[in-house]
Amino acid sequence: MIPQHVTLVVNGQTHRVHVEPDTPLIYVLRNDLGLKGTKAGCSLGQCGTCTVLIDGQPRPSCHVSVASVQGRAITTVEGLGTEGALDPVQQAFIDEGAVQCGFCTPGMIVAARALLDRHPHPTDAQIRAALTQNLCRCGAYDRVRRAIRRAAGEPVGTGSYSSRDATAGDGAPDSAGGLPRPLRHTPDLDAWIRIGTDGTVTVLSGKAELGQDLRTAVAMIGADELDVSMERMRVVMADTGQSPDEGYTGSSMSLETSGNAIRYAAAQARHVMLSVAHEELEAPLERLTVSDGTISDPITGRTVTYWELYGGRRFGCPVTGAIPPKGEDAYALVGRAQDRLDLVDKVMGRARFVHDLDLPGMVHGRIARPPAYDARLVSVDEAAAAGMPGVMEVVRDGSFLGVIAEREEQAVEAVEALQRAATWQNDTSLPPQETLPEYMLSQPEQAFTLIDGRPVEGPIPPIEAPPEAVHTLSATYYRPYHAHASVGPSAAVALLDEGKLTVWTHSQGVYPVRDGIAHVLGMPAEDVRCIHVDGPGSFGHNGADDAALDAALLARAVPGRPVSLKWTRADEHTWEPYGAATVVQLQGSLDAIGEVVDWNHDVWGYTHVLRPRPRGNVSGLMAAWHLDKPFDQPQARPILSPQVGIHRNADPLYTFPRRRIVKHFLPDSPLRVSALRGLGSYANVFAMESFLDEVAEAAGVDAVQFRLRYLADERARAVLEAAAEKAGWQAKERPRGKGHGRGVAFAQYKNRQVYVAAVVDLSVDRESGRVQLERVVIAADAGQIVNPASMSSQIEGAFVQSASWTLKEEVTFGPHGVTSDDWRSYPILRFREAPEIETVLLQRPGLPFLGVGEGAMGPAPAAISNAIYDAVGVRMRRIPFTPERIQAALNRDRQVQR
Repeated sequence: MIPQHVTLVVNGQTHRVHVEPDTPLIYVLRNDLGLKGTKAGCSLGQCGTCTVLIDGQPRPSCHVSVASVQGRAITTVEGLGTEGALDPVQQAFIDEGAVQCGFCTPGMIVAARALLDRHPHPTDAQIRAALTQNLCRCGAYDRVRRAIRRAAGEPVGTGSYSSRDATAGDGAPDSAGGLPRPLRHTPDLDAWIRIGTDGTVTVLSGKAELGQDLRTAVAMIGADELDVSMERMRVVMADTGQSPDEGYTGSSMSLETSGNAIRYAAAQARHVMLSVAHEELEAPLERLTVSDGTISDPITGRTVTYWELYGGRRFGCPVTGAIPPKGEDAYALVGRAQDRLDLVDKVMGRARFVHDLDLPGMVHGRIARPPAYDARLVSVDEAAAAGMPGVMEVVRDGSFLGVIAEREEQAVEAVEALQRAATWQNDTSLPPQETLPEYMLSQPEQAFTLIDGRPVEGPIPPIEAPPEAVHTLSATYYRPYHAHASVGPSAAVALLDEGKLTVWTHSQGVYPVRDGIAHVLGMPAEDVRCIHVDGPGSFGHNGADDAALDAALLARAVPGRPVSLKWTRADEHTWEPYGAATVVQLQGSLDAIGEVVDWNHDVWGYTHVLRPRPRGNVSGLMAAWHLDKPFDQPQARPILSPQVGIHRNADPLYTFPRRRIVKHFLPDSPLRVSALRGLGSYANVFAMESFLDEVAEAAGVDAVQFRLRYLADERARAVLEAAAEKAGWQAKERPRGKGHGRGVAFAQYKNRQVYVAAVVDLSVDRESGRVQLERVVIAADAGQIVNPASMSSQIEGAFVQSASWTLKEEVTFGPHGVTSDDWRSYPILRFREAPEIETVLLQRPGLPFLGVGEGAMGPAPAAISNAIYDAVGVRMRRIPFTPERIQAALNRDRQVQR
């Protein structure tokens, strides 16, 4: 189609653009008009991230041509509000903290604005119905509901969380003796703290901002230690050109590691500046005070600022640990709720994401993927794409096939043409999906007994009920492959200029991905710079690393031109590494008085960690396997460290007198796997806490009281009691099978991080088998809380994502490849299905920071499973609990009763 002049009225302004009339509106909004708030999540009209208003009605801009909206009023998130003021919906999103990664936020806000224009005082049911097409992978649905009610002038209560002080600790959060690990690796103070010449302080973290709000947390920690205001704080995250190397951001370890490192570094920086000021002001060190970066001698009134002393200068010394950080009594910010530093940008739709980068001379790339894992390119008619408008290069290297074009929509059309012109040989052969649990139990394995949480080689003890056992129960549980399914596709921008490569990426680990790219391209690592830029919530090892190499390979074809590379929704769903399928078998025995006398936990699974450092001809980056001279894929090996991978949380925190825990490592997964939120904890806690309810019922003891009986850890007990109290749990016989149910579950993540207990209220429609989550109460203890607003948001989001896995999600595949390639074939929890959530945070002043982000993943499926049993009397042991599976279970139950 020939480009034409098209007139668009966007946010009250008239624009003339020269494009093909059938160009999707989203590309013109983002790339011609610079309105980056409209996000491309799927380009299928299924996710709501690209929602705009057309004559006041919400529409997906990916499915609207520019020709069809000429002369009509188009409003994007940037056009809301008046005279520079935020729209009430935007302000309400800030007030309720209804943002995590923020990729879905603009679409949510636009849809909410349209709802309030139609219904100024909507009911909760109207809110859920109006926004049910807007997906949020981070699980912020209930906060969004609350924000819309607030924007309508009807705020709900005082907030979604409450915080209470528990027993205080002794001194400031420690680092388990000595310097935090990142400082032992990078002790240079200048690698962590910089004093600007403009009255600002910059803290540098080697960790990545993944939506968990680490950026705000480290700024708060640094500001408290340095005695400066948050307004002065700047944060640099994960950049191989300037930040310390802290490996990957994962395992809920960022505050424990990077947060503590910044505490010690900031404490030392403050001490260094006070030491210089004491000479400058000719005053004893102990007499000096600091207020917002100004050092004062209260006796003489003389002052000097950090910026006068060290603005633009290096400290030139290491962090020794000799200067202790402050105690909790001296905190002004830590422990108190703070708005996210990125909140305003994200609710206004400003460019924050790697997808939004707009560099001079930038061009656009797409990759033509093989149809399945073991498919290889036989032939391709490159001319099918090379002659299309705007196409600059067709890049082929073995089975790696891509295209580069001047405009994004041109790259999309060209890669589709390239796919049609390609012939592939597909040798993929996958086992039947429905019988995967049986297949897993029949595969070769390596078995290890867990001793004090660590897998140990040697003979596997048999399962033998002790002589005092009078009642033995057993059950098998299954977790399928789950996708990260980020709401935005993986993306990267790469620029090769004068032999140096720069990659902007949303990878969890900029240093490892830098090394991986350099290894594949045969470049020195120092010639590659990887800079972290925000991306959609990833929740583990998704396609971000692979997209970074894709972009780098394309950038080699156009030196001097930045290449913006984005995956498609099908790429994201079918090529990312998944969370591994798992089978768990449990057996437990009770004695004559209902006490647990024997506990057996066997877990079969594939690796959850497959991100090797580059070596030899092995690469963990997908495109490397498709090159003409391909790299080998990494081979999975059993991990024998405590609480890693398959056996994470397999060892119960409960004080059972006799326990046998066995890890069965399966080396050959049919599907690509790696780290996904919680690793093995999700399946192990689901199985353990579900089975514990069965054992409690057999013992004739209330589920909460039964757990308390075997919890010696007082913090664990306090969390469980807090959740039960908030939920109004009553330890008495409740009528079961009436359609409404309540369930409880508990875990301490990795048996050493956050304590979480959840109580779920839900209903089950016996006719359809549909589960409706109604109310969830979650209590958590993460030691010293830095930002309670972010902590509660993380806990709520983890629960909702876990509930989505539990009720909806399963990667589907046939004999020749993965078949779940969009949001219809891989459905996730939608707005109308999300519960109301209340969290209770137990503040432990002075105790160490404990990782939060994954703690609710395990209790969620167990609490839901236990509530379903309470509601309709059937035990659900195979995830997901789809309506069809619940109906089948109910039918089996009816047949047994007959």
